[in-house]
Amino acid sequence: MAEDKSVVKAVEAPPLTPLKIKSKLAPTPARPPKYALKVKNAQGAEVTLADPRATRALVALMDVHAVNGGAACHWGGPAAFAEIMAAIHGVIFGVQGRAWHEAYNFVNDAGHAENGIYALRTNYGFDNFTFEDLKDFRGIKSKLTGHGESHLNPEGVLLSNGPLGSALPQAEGLAVADKVAKRDRVTICVVSDGASMEGEAKEAFAAIPGLAAKDRVNPFVLVISDNDTKLSGRITKDAFSMQPTFAAMGTLGWNVIPVTNGHDLQAVFLSVEKGIALAKANPKQPVCLLVKTIKGYGVKETEQSSSGGHGFPLANGEKIVEFVNEIYGGQTPEEFVSWAKTLRLDWEQKEAAKKAKAAAAPTAAPSIKKDKVQSGLAKGAVKAAQEGFPVYSISSDVQGSTGISFFQKSFPDRFIEVGIAEANMISVGAGFSKAGFIPIVDTFGQFGVTKGNLPLTMAALSQAPVIAMFSHVGFQDAADGASHQATTYLAATSAIPHTVVIAPSCSDEAEALMYQAIKKMASDRASGKDGESYLFFVGRENYPVYWIENAKYEWNRAQILQQGSDVTLIGSGTLLIKAIEAGKKLAEQGIKATVIGNPFINRVDLETIGPAVKACGGRVVTIEDHQVVGGMGAQVSHALSQAGIAHRVKSLGIHGEFGQSAYLAEELYTKHGLTTAKMIESAKELIASK
Repeated sequence: MAEDKSVVKAVEAPPLTPLKIKSKLAPTPARPPKYALKVKNAQGAEVTLADPRATRALVALMDVHAVNGGAACHWGGPAAFAEIMAAIHGVIFGVQGRAWHEAYNFVNDAGHAENGIYALRTNYGFDNFTFEDLKDFRGIKSKLTGHGESHLNPEGVLLSNGPLGSALPQAEGLAVADKVAKRDRVTICVVSDGASMEGEAKEAFAAIPGLAAKDRVNPFVLVISDNDTKLSGRITKDAFSMQPTFAAMGTLGWNVIPVTNGHDLQAVFLSVEKGIALAKANPKQPVCLLVKTIKGYGVKETEQSSSGGHGFPLANGEKIVEFVNEIYGGQTPEEFVSWAKTLRLDWEQKEAAKKAKAAAAPTAAPSIKKDKVQSGLAKGAVKAAQEGFPVYSISSDVQGSTGISFFQKSFPDRFIEVGIAEANMISVGAGFSKAGFIPIVDTFGQFGVTKGNLPLTMAALSQAPVIAMFSHVGFQDAADGASHQATTYLAATSAIPHTVVIAPSCSDEAEALMYQAIKKMASDRASGKDGESYLFFVGRENYPVYWIENAKYEWNRAQILQQGSDVTLIGSGTLLIKAIEAGKKLAEQGIKATVIGNPFINRVDLETIGPAVKACGGRVVTIEDHQVVGGMGAQVSHALSQAGIAHRVKSLGIHGEFGQSAYLAEELYTKHGLTTAKMIESAKELIASK
């Protein structure tokens, strides 16, 4: 690259005026919060704020409804943020003479705390929400999604959140754009200490004060909740201390206001009020409120938990009455007590029904053994390590969810956690690879392919291949919503050179392929070859551990599970089961289908698939938990075309839409036509149109 010394004459243009985009955010609430507390502002006048105890109680109650529906939820984060959010909303909803969102941009980058915002705002009656609406939290019919989704809830969410650290840089953009547009508006962004570990957050930590010093940023207030806690445990113990990072905020140019007790509502409110006043008085120096909080605050058990009760600790309504009473210290409003008792009664009735059904039921046939697919990946890694292969695990906080924790517990001295920093994790893995190890990195699929795409590319370019376990792909992460649902993972990675993309569909297959991947990488590297990266994409739900007894899982080969001559059904990963079910039901109707499991996405096995397609007259139906653009079906069809194999294909997948929260992935599969019935319908259409 050379310095650009070109000379361009300035041109005339009309004044720079932004598009007139009407805000969809709901107006300032017409009434104070139903459950409220009083504090005093800097002038000594009383201010009404939403009671943080009500926020915590509502979060607990709405979470029980969600877990009853089958969804996971969060408690620790919103419990930690309750006073912070109450104070901020007291200020922004207290704006006089104009809409609150004309005076403030409010951005929540603590995605795991979004349900606390829903609870707080419903206490105000914001957007006409009632407590009844909270009972549908994370359901497919509700816009109260697992993480804030502006595409479903533009009335309440300005910027979508969820992938930690991603909304803060967008908030930076809002504040810079407001400066360009000459708007009188303050941006307030809330983040967690876990989000502060992400690369995007650290870039914004430096950029915001750097640009503000050049008078390029409108008033900006950053609020950090510091409780040394992340999803899997304590940040300092598991990874490294964030205190040096926070100590450097002043050096970066922030006006830092320490708040030593984030659960003293009066102190928090005065700090928020002061921070906004300072940012307005001197926009060239943004303000950072560094607030010490306790994750899971309000319930002793979660306060003391290593994870701060990150997920909701109750699996049903059995103990919800005691939980809510502890939040209020026994002085619980009757409305909440009654609600909790109803949930408890519902649990009692369900338990009684289960016992009655069990007593009346005949002896059940032996159930098919099921397991998470990722457990097979970890088993394969353990087996390889036992045989002497230098396998090493590098994680970024979610190893309990991805399944690699089994390997880490088996070999406590063969892993490191780099904190909540997926891009850094993959790059560290590349370093391990270059040093002669076989690194396994792990995270949710969405974060692996979005935050990790460049590091994956650079690992391949540096002849430093890695093995990845990317879980919770597609709609399998149903309750967390669109921000967590990877639906472009195959398209995003299949074109990376020297990278093999694999979507196993059962635990046994995953174990066999992981073991082979490690052996193959070791063999290639030892022989002087660069080697290839192997990316394994798996779901989160349980599936049969095998589809065929004593199956052989050959490297780079598809597997024929059923032979036929009328139509070929091809599936992979989480939705292979739909193809298997469709094949069986078609057989019952006299239609003979070949069913193929196709785990090697970007290494299409034409030796197996080609003859099967020809034998079925070129009729093919594919199904996948992925966008149809660039997915497994598209790659199979392209490979067949390149080989000159005539075929007609119906690809079942996601058609250019984001997902949303739902209690179960099956609800989303039904909505998007990713079902056994749709496969059968598509197969019949192909047969009828010959």
